[in-house]
Amino acid sequence: MDEPSELRGSELEGLLRGQVEVERTERGLRPHRVPAWARTRCPDPQLLAVEVHPAGVRLAFRSAATWVELDVVALKRAYVGLDHRSDGRYELEVDGTVVATEIVPDGDTVEIDLATGTQDLRRGPVGTLRFTDLPAGEKEMRLWLPHNEATELVALRADAPIERAGAEGRRTWLHHGSSLSQGSDATRPTATWPVLAARKAGVELTNLGLGGSALLDPFVARTMRDLPTPDLISVKMGINLVNADLMRRRAFGSAVHGFLDTIRDGHPDTPLVLITPLHCPIHEHTPGPSAFDSEALAAGELRMIATGDPEQVLAGKLTLSVIREELAVVAARRQDPHLRLLDGLDLYGAADHDAHPMPDRLHLDEAGHALVGQRFADRVLASL
Repeated sequence: MDEPSELRGSELEGLLRGQVEVERTERGLRPHRVPAWARTRCPDPQLLAVEVHPAGVRLAFRSAATWVELDVVALKRAYVGLDHRSDGRYELEVDGTVVATEIVPDGDTVEIDLATGTQDLRRGPVGTLRFTDLPAGEKEMRLWLPHNEATELVALRADAPIERAGAEGRRTWLHHGSSLSQGSDATRPTATWPVLAARKAGVELTNLGLGGSALLDPFVARTMRDLPTPDLISVKMGINLVNADLMRRRAFGSAVHGFLDTIRDGHPDTPLVLITPLHCPIHEHTPGPSAFDSEALAAGELRMIATGDPEQVLAGKLTLSVIREELAVVAARRQDPHLRLLDGLDLYGAADHDAHPMPDRLHLDEAGHALVGQRFADRVLASL
């Protein structure tokens, strides 16, 4: 009979994949998708809130265990006046098949008042996820962490020895995008389109999808530059620049060139896919900024509106249609034989929006994620 095993600290850290770095806390390990030096230089609350969500991060291991437990401290986010957000989900994949999904109902809680911008943090207990009735015999497992909830990993236990799963022979993919790439309204980590695409194609994913924070920040490009060279890099750019009303047409093209130049400093010959924006009706021809629909908010619903003036496009304001035009120009001028421009409308266009509309007018629903993930796997990752 196999001896039970428990991994903590560096042994547990050795099982992690998809993170940029790991922070040691008083209770365990906190995965990050933006490095500490960048978080120090740009302590933007939105960035700090989403980069610590371990989207695409997983524990990868082999074991003959018939049960597995993971101790975690989840960080819950509650919004004053709105219904409780769904708990982040942890999913166990066994030999390529997702066999169980669990939540941790307790943990730390940060209460956010959207009207005042204030936040209040309350500390909570360690919770335990338990996955039972696993098939007998040696098997490869991936325990996917929530894409929309921060978590600290305390300990991993099983009723048999746990070994790090090898990644030999598997291609690697590094992706950067917005909340659409982080997972937006998907209910499970394996239902986000990058994870769907990666699992279908059998590739190892590092997902730098950062909700509200795909803003051509130089520190993100430097982070991508300094990571081990992957087999594929993709950058999906546009929606956050519009809904933040951050930049004008003159600055945009130059900033994209600079972002790609930095990535190329570290990965000069890696295939790089530049993805234009998906279809989003409120911003196709209307600039940002985006804002909460106050009437919907009063009714306890989250919906977004575009508040910009379409007449200002002539003065350089960005819309999604403008960004698609500019990215096509950038791609042509770079004359990079390893760069491919992918029209986001081929992944999710107007007809797709009619069939699977964005619930809040800005983010994909789960059917939309499935559609985009399938198409990206077929049209891009299959070539790997």
